Amino acid sequence: MAERWLILADDLTGAADCAIAFGRRGRAAAVTWGTATGCGSADLPVLSYDADSRGLSAAAAAQRHAQCLRRLHDPDRILFKKIDSTLRGQPAAETAAALRHLKGRAEAGFAGTVFGICAPAFPATGRTTVGGRVQVDGRPLEEAEVWARDHSYANADLAFVLGTAGIRTMAVPLVTVRGPGFASALGQVAATGDVVAVCDAETQADLDRIAAEGLRIAAAGPSGGLAPFFVGSAGLAHALAAVEARPALAPLRIASRRGGSLIVVGSLATTSRAATRKLAALDGVVHLPVSSETLLGDPGELAAAVARVAIAIAAGHDVLVEIAMAGVPDMALGPRLLHALADALAPLGAAIGAFAATGGETASALLSRFGVDGIRLVDEIEPGVSLGLTLGRLAIPVATKAGAFGDADSLIRIRERLRAVRIEGSFS
Repeated sequence: MAERWLILADDLTGAADCAIAFGRRGRAAAVTWGTATGCGSADLPVLSYDADSRGLSAAAAAQRHAQCLRRLHDPDRILFKKIDSTLRGQPAAETAAALRHLKGRAEAGFAGTVFGICAPAFPATGRTTVGGRVQVDGRPLEEAEVWARDHSYANADLAFVLGTAGIRTMAVPLVTVRGPGFASALGQVAATGDVVAVCDAETQADLDRIAAEGLRIAAAGPSGGLAPFFVGSAGLAHALAAVEARPALAPLRIASRRGGSLIVVGSLATTSRAATRKLAALDGVVHLPVSSETLLGDPGELAAAVARVAIAIAAGHDVLVEIAMAGVPDMALGPRLLHALADALAPLGAAIGAFAATGGETASALLSRFGVDGIRLVDEIEPGVSLGLTLGRLAIPVATKAGAFGDADSLIRIRERLRAVRIEGSFS
């Protein structure tokens, strides 16, 4: 079985929700980004890295992944290429970069041919793969809100998507995954060389079978003539981690903090906005909507808003900051809005008792400005919502959530868990 992993993701929430799969099962795991080197990543069994490539072009995303792999991928780490379960960003170009990297190593003598196992399903959040196509809550991905708002490909057929980057694929249908001949079928695909097996999965049990057989192939290592790697989302990460489960790590304890929690909603997903409304209605929560006009053009109003946040945090209240965009949002403004908010809130970092954000770009922008360069993953509040301790200038509890994950009560549960950790000083 593999002792060490490198998870390479295109955003922070994805990097975290894959790493915590291992962290919950007795493997020390952390996520980092940028040029951070202070989290002792070289010694971690599970290193997850946010390449921050979600918004890049295909060529730029591939180049960044190639650079990350050259810097971070030790020969004894199995590679897990995290892709978005709804195919946002550039999963094809990034997977192709991983294939080229591993092929170069194979040619240098590390192994023979390269074999990818692709299973992006995340059943706990409604994402499945049937007939090689991604579905959300049992319907084609192309009909989902997330696809209408943000997609890179003409359709959600995985063979087509990966083929846009020149990747050769072979389908492994659901009947094969669940059948007695699955191990033989997967081995036959692997034997064709330099290929990615696209595996259907509707349940976590399907992913468990894929993970077990994939790790059996990986265990053979160079002696098996293959350089295997995995392509998927947190569903597959949980399946892989379960195969290698260890005794639980000792509970992490920190000093209690009096400052309130800062919760920032930057995602436009309907789920996140519904959760925002429910959290804002609770007693003890200060709700502060900040418009794009304020962030980009009204320094006086922005300063007043930040002052309100500072007062509330110091008094121990939890503050919910929402980037409010009326009408049809201009997606191109997103990075500017996030960086403007991060710059405004940066001086408050030391006073915050805990932090949470919806959306990977939101989380990384704010945490970076607070002087955070990594997260030690500790637990999972619910599927797709990771809990950890920040690394760097601050050491506070932090929760990250992809915008489209969860339900209308997710932010309430996040707030309650963060409050318990910062007051009691324990993640248990």
